[in-house]
Amino acid sequence: MRLTVHTDYALRVLIYAAVEPQPLCTIERIAAAYKISRNHLMKVVNRLAEHGFLETVRGRGGGLKLSRPADEIVVGDVVRKMEDNLTQAECFRIEQNACAITPACGLKRALAEALEAYLDALDRYTLADITRKRTALARLLDFERAS
Repeated sequence: MRLTVHTDYALRVLIYAAVEPQPLCTIERIAAAYKISRNHLMKVVNRLAEHGFLETVRGRGGGLKLSRPADEIVVGDVVRKMEDNLTQAECFRIEQNACAITPACGLKRALAEALEAYLDALDRYTLADITRKRTALARLLDFERAS
């Protein structure tokens, strides 16, 4: 299983927001900390807000923050919401499936089970679980210099 860059960035934004010592963080600081595109992060943040993972505050002094406690944000939910397509092979695309062996092939079932196991594993972790090393994360994200 492979995550898109969009989902990778979404998880990084949530990690940053979970560790941020200030009431709000900004896209600019997140982009600088991870050395990634501010424009791309804006799209990611908008989507995270649409799905209820982030709350955004507009205007001067605005920013973003988690919309609920980190222990209520399940990593599997984030992946499901951020990934547009978890399809792994042509046989999962009913309208576009031209594979001649689909009716007799067992690969689709095996892949479906693998995807379910992958998401089940991610469902066992919350944002709080993956940000337990807050001090180390804050140091790596250079929060002291960002303040």
